[in-house]
Amino acid sequence: MDPVIIVGAGPVGLTLALALARQEVPCVVLDEGPGKDEPRPARTVVLREETTVLLERLTGTSLSRRGLHWAGWRSSRRGQVIRETVFDDTAPGPLHIAQHELTGALRTALAGRPLVRTAANSRVDAVEQEPGGVTVHTRGPEGTWWRGSHLVGCDGPRSTVRKLLDIRFPGRTAVERYAVAALRTELPWPGQALLHRQPPWRSSGPSAGEIVGRPLPDGVWRLDWLLPPGKDLVTPELLVNRIRETLTGWSGGSLPAYDLLDTGVHTVHHRLARRWRAGRVLLAGDAAHLLGALGTQGLEEGLRDADNLAWKLALAWHHGHHEALLDSYQHERRGAVAARLRSADQHLPQVRGGGGLRSYVPGAGRGHDALLADGHLGRGALGTLGTYGGSPLAPGDLDGTVDVDTAPGSPVTDVRVTAEDGAFVRLRDRLGRGALLVVLVAPGTGVWERKHWMTAGVMPRLAAAVTALPCRAELLVTESYPGAAAHTVLLVRPDGHLVTALNGVRPADLYTAAEAALGGNPAGAPEPDGGTRPESAPETSPAPDDPAADGAADGGTETETATGTR
Repeated sequence: MDPVIIVGAGPVGLTLALALARQEVPCVVLDEGPGKDEPRPARTVVLREETTVLLERLTGTSLSRRGLHWAGWRSSRRGQVIRETVFDDTAPGPLHIAQHELTGALRTALAGRPLVRTAANSRVDAVEQEPGGVTVHTRGPEGTWWRGSHLVGCDGPRSTVRKLLDIRFPGRTAVERYAVAALRTELPWPGQALLHRQPPWRSSGPSAGEIVGRPLPDGVWRLDWLLPPGKDLVTPELLVNRIRETLTGWSGGSLPAYDLLDTGVHTVHHRLARRWRAGRVLLAGDAAHLLGALGTQGLEEGLRDADNLAWKLALAWHHGHHEALLDSYQHERRGAVAARLRSADQHLPQVRGGGGLRSYVPGAGRGHDALLADGHLGRGALGTLGTYGGSPLAPGDLDGTVDVDTAPGSPVTDVRVTAEDGAFVRLRDRLGRGALLVVLVAPGTGVWERKHWMTAGVMPRLAAAVTALPCRAELLVTESYPGAAAHTVLLVRPDGHLVTALNGVRPADLYTAAEAALGGNPAGAPEPDGGTRPESAPETSPAPDDPAADGAADGGTETETATGTR
């Protein structure tokens, strides 16, 4: 079968290629550039823990060696510290990394994947599709026609793929502008990121603005100054003055030594493509959406696009084109990004002083500071990533569903699980393999050898139900899960979002939920992996002597649970 064609070799396109290769789908990455990235210290990305884990799982390397996890966060207004947060191993801070370091790690990982081919200096200038596939023409030194099963445009804000498909990209231009500098210096808060609003050394008014400082490895900092509305030119003299007054103000009146490494102007646009799918052609990343005002990070949404799309494309590639499954990508991801854009547009006038009398209510400034901090840290109304509660892949009402702390459609908590080979692993480690995950909550299993509890109580029946599912699935066991009673069965998508939680072993409900998570079975099509729908059956309870029954045997062990921060 023809490979998937990915247009664009930025972080989103490279991540999608790695995710597809991990699920044994061949890809061709068409790179308009020379196949390598120019170092730009002022062009950086901030990744929360879950996104960092996703990228490290795909690359097989620790990104902490290339970036820096923040030790803390400080929010200041004028000369007063408003909020201070300290991160540690139990609650790690976001990872700040230069974008060329991130793409370098992704390119290195791709170099060892025989299923992925990268074609440099290949600019797309024509796309044709028919029911059986897609044909793409590239120009350049080796201009040629490429044939693929599907095409994904990850080619940035000026996406050629989007334009060739005549997909509208409405939105707002220059929502915010920042002057940016990367420099090596020593500041009083090593390893801490900070947001300083209305610094005392600047006059009040629209030009007072705010400054964001983000540390990088080796004593490097990225500083962003919010610019006043308009299109005033950012001159080198203006930028040097901003650097000197900021470093002097932060260092108690004396200018520390600094080495200026890179500069730029970052302009934030808010746009959302009308369609993210046209037949066998799809959009992802900046080709589909632009956001980033009030501290939000647009690249993370693009990486979520890749994670959401990869397992769906893999199933379509292996088992045949599936309209409902591919349609769900646009429904879920476009809905999540649209919600963040609405939230930013709602809060922008208030935070930037255009909210009328409400802006002058006592305490409003402090609330705005907290809102901005949440945006930078991936929390609250601006920072929280979207869920897929209204997904067309939701199974609907099932008799055996129960509530847990994770709502259906939301990312699951990363707990310790026992894999099928008996190894203790993190739940996140089993994601991205193209398989559904079935997780049994069974207190006490951690103190028994797997050979004992795999053949006791509910396990044989659950294992049989998992084998009969309409696609490949992996059975995992955990001591506990937040909000889940013993013998709860969780069904988790390959991208880590909860499908449903069931009260005990219910083969018919489990099958129905799994089939819904795959977009349903197209009329007349065989079950993807030869699954056979089970007959309805009553819930199975554990036998009295089951080591997976209530409580841990022989006094049990302390439950080990890690709670995610998404």
